[in-house]
Amino acid sequence: MKLESDALLQDVWVRGEISNFTRHSSGHMYFTLKDKDSRIKCVMFAAQAGRMQFMPKDGTRVIARGNVAVYERDGQYQFYIMSMQPDGIGSLYLAFEQLKRKLEEEGLFAAERKRPIPRFPGAIGVITSPTGAAVRDIVITLQRRYPSAPVLLCPVSVQGTGAAPSIVKAIRLMNERREVDVLIVGRGGGSLEELWAFNEEAVARAIASSAIPVISAVGHETDFTIADFVADLRAATPTAAAELAVPHRTELRQTVGHLAQRLQNGLMNQVSRKREKLVRLKRSPFLTDPRRQLTMQQAVRLDRLTSALTYRLKTTAAGAKDRFGRLDRRLAGTNPREHARHASRRLDMAKLKLLQGMSAQVKDAKHGFALQLKRLDALSPLKVMQRGYSLVYNERKQLVKSIEQVQLGDLVRVKLSDGELDCQVWSMKGENADV
Repeated sequence: MKLESDALLQDVWVRGEISNFTRHSSGHMYFTLKDKDSRIKCVMFAAQAGRMQFMPKDGTRVIARGNVAVYERDGQYQFYIMSMQPDGIGSLYLAFEQLKRKLEEEGLFAAERKRPIPRFPGAIGVITSPTGAAVRDIVITLQRRYPSAPVLLCPVSVQGTGAAPSIVKAIRLMNERREVDVLIVGRGGGSLEELWAFNEEAVARAIASSAIPVISAVGHETDFTIADFVADLRAATPTAAAELAVPHRTELRQTVGHLAQRLQNGLMNQVSRKREKLVRLKRSPFLTDPRRQLTMQQAVRLDRLTSALTYRLKTTAAGAKDRFGRLDRRLAGTNPREHARHASRRLDMAKLKLLQGMSAQVKDAKHGFALQLKRLDALSPLKVMQRGYSLVYNERKQLVKSIEQVQLGDLVRVKLSDGELDCQVWSMKGENADV
């Protein structure tokens, strides 16, 4: 192709603003570089994109280096980028800020996950360059302040492309061997590029996952790296890291001396109190005249036992008397003579109640019978007939209640209160007409 063979279109630098940025799942990046006058489609393959120190996005101004070629399927030329860096801000600084923000959002900088540094470590591990000034400062300070703890040096490369893997490997090795109680990871001062190994994500995650507490000691007091934010404790310099890792033997000596003095004072006070107690015991009557004390003690004990025995006898006798009274009352209640007398009284009372009940029932029955007789007498036909009324029966012995039940010439029987009359009907007269 003409474009691909043109030397002027190879190894070209282009400055512009990113738009329509897309990162494919394969890792390839597709976007457009534009300025106020023109635009060009760009492609950056995963192999080149993986080496960048920052993550591009829409609106980022960049300087890109690459080649111009034609994409045959669409018939348009594209810019294939080999490397890219931010325009106007260092790529390392931008990568630093992006990684810092990412790890902070994950919680790797949180204060609650940081562990305390052991106050009296048995051994100290140092991960740094074996040839720099930092290792010398750390070892001298540790031996001066705390010579009883051994120092285990794990030499690593602290600068260059292989520095980050070397540091990660050393941290993991120290954790596997578990021969130290605290780790110092760092190096002397330098530029951002020289300190960059301690800004790598792999180093930060290795420090965060370390089971041994880590003190970071990178550069000078003004230098800050990602390792400082992730570490359990940040020291301004390597020398300061050694001072933070161990106590000073002079301070320990003073502390031990103070504790020894307190212990001695406590023991002296104890001895003094025990001596005073011993003097009091020597003056005690039990030791000066034990026979007399024993005699007096036995006499007092005899009096106490006598009083207790007397009280016990009185209370026992009173209790027995009370129990005897209760048993006597119970025995009297079970006497057959008393039972018979009580049963006789109950029989008499039952007879009396029976007679009274029968008398009351007979009286009520008589009264009721008299009432019924009065009612029956009042309703008796004889009573009515005594007042002048009579009963008339026809020949069929039916009570005549109407003139329609008889005819002229019929024989009827009239029943009076004192006898009967046999009569014959000669005439009939109704209420409305004569018959």
